[in-house]
Amino acid sequence: MSEFDPAEHDVSELGPKVQSIDDPEELRALLEAERDGENRDAVITVIESRLERVTDDDGEEEEAEIDLGSMSVADIGNAIRDVDDPDRLRDLREREVEGEERDTVLRLIDRRLDSVEGDEEGETGGAETDRDPPEERHPELDHPTADKRHVRALEDGTYRDMWVYCETQAGDLLDVSREMLGKARELMDGYNDEYVENAVEDRADEDHERVVAVLIGDDVADHADECIALGADVVVYHEDDRLARFQHKPYTEVFADVARWGADPPARDEDRGVAPPDDADWRDYDEPRYVLFPATHNGRDLSALVQAELDSGLASDCSGLFIDDVGISNPVKTGAPGTTRTFERVLHMKRPDFSGFEYSTILCLDNPDREFHPQGGSVIPGSFDVPDPDPDREGEVIEHEGDLDDDWFRVEVTEFDRLAGGVDLSGHDVVVAVGRGIGDDPTRGMELALDLADAFEDAAVGVSRGIVTGSYSFDGHVEEYTAEERQIGETGQVVEPDVYVAAGISGAVQHKVGCDESDTIIAVNTDPEARIHDWCDYFVEGDLFEVLPRLIDAVEAGGLDAEAIADGGGGVTPGADPATDGGGANE
Repeated sequence: MSEFDPAEHDVSELGPKVQSIDDPEELRALLEAERDGENRDAVITVIESRLERVTDDDGEEEEAEIDLGSMSVADIGNAIRDVDDPDRLRDLREREVEGEERDTVLRLIDRRLDSVEGDEEGETGGAETDRDPPEERHPELDHPTADKRHVRALEDGTYRDMWVYCETQAGDLLDVSREMLGKARELMDGYNDEYVENAVEDRADEDHERVVAVLIGDDVADHADECIALGADVVVYHEDDRLARFQHKPYTEVFADVARWGADPPARDEDRGVAPPDDADWRDYDEPRYVLFPATHNGRDLSALVQAELDSGLASDCSGLFIDDVGISNPVKTGAPGTTRTFERVLHMKRPDFSGFEYSTILCLDNPDREFHPQGGSVIPGSFDVPDPDPDREGEVIEHEGDLDDDWFRVEVTEFDRLAGGVDLSGHDVVVAVGRGIGDDPTRGMELALDLADAFEDAAVGVSRGIVTGSYSFDGHVEEYTAEERQIGETGQVVEPDVYVAAGISGAVQHKVGCDESDTIIAVNTDPEARIHDWCDYFVEGDLFEVLPRLIDAVEAGGLDAEAIADGGGGVTPGADPATDGGGANE
């Protein structure tokens, strides 16, 4: 009898469990349970493949067939992880080419084939291997990295420091740039304590790795002192009046050139028509170890373009960062199956998961024969606190000079209108947000939200995406509060007030991303099964048109205090009278 029920697990969970079973009888019982239960082809294939392996020495079982056409990429990955016969893998590859010819499946088979053939030659995890570049191994493919001479030539590179792209708009430094500088300072202080001072006693200050702020634009050097006061050790800037407005090509070329500045080989080849800059006497490494970008419209574009140009990876829209060691057993990263490799000084980048109410942590790790630096991510505005500036901090200011190719400026802006400054919902003690629940009387619903916000000392009003995209009719005096600029969520603003009131909002994950860092979340909804019920701190089951007036009365009477709620008191329970009752967090 199997020790667990396969019906309680999906294929991705079953794979590792099945691989740990060495008893053929237990595998047969598991196979029988699956056939009598869910009878999933992919699960049966994984179990049969494992059974084949553990009984192979005694010849007890025939080889399990892998039906590529009926399996997903994940199923195939689980199925081939125990296939050790190179000829069988080549046959699978040929069948996939003749069938659906999925690039991802072909890469999985190729990696497994490389791993198996490496084992036969006596190679082990972490061993150095001689491999042809991908464009030679796969001449039929057009590889985007084929012209990256710098990347191909940069082997065993040296990497240091955390770089922060400090975005400016209309001459002003964005708050998210300040937030990233503060977080970078915190991370690198911890990094130096852990990896520099603990490694060698009495390490000199010059051995410490630094925070480097990067400014690109027109008259951006004016922000250098503020960047240093906020935590930067070095500020590198490139000024050109043609960079007054963000443009993809020149900004990407400048940042990538700064990142490679002083590298060996040089940042640019002479046949590209651009002379490399002078040696960077302020640094002694090839490329940054880490780099952060703001997850703004321009920052998202630039981060993807720069990391692609540097041939590294990117974790987009991050809200949490830390640096730590990590053990990885993936053969693609270790070089051989069955081994674990410890990667040191890894930037862990936490970001909202598109699949639901969870977060994923993204790692940018080297392969045995290929380096991926800088480890990079873009940061959601509002994820970190703006640090208090220290005017006494000292730092170095470096100007990056170099000619900009006229061909980089493919677009010329001849005329533009500057929009109003917009609405910033961050920084308030309380945010009141309304959603589709105002549908019975949209104008009245917005009026109630405004009245509740006015009852607090420092509050603002926001809306869910359902209000922005819906076809509601609002009277003129509240219509301005329903605009897209007040949208809260993954594609809107991210807020983290002491108290967040969500009235008539169902709680989709996209909205959760925009308010999840709030200290206390109060939900008002008629549906006790609404998704927000699972992640709010307090849930009031009721009609917002009845509940909000009573909340307003309670606040105005002093019976509902924002700070008290945030500290766990003065709250409301499901079905309670918010004007008189308190306590009762919804766990």
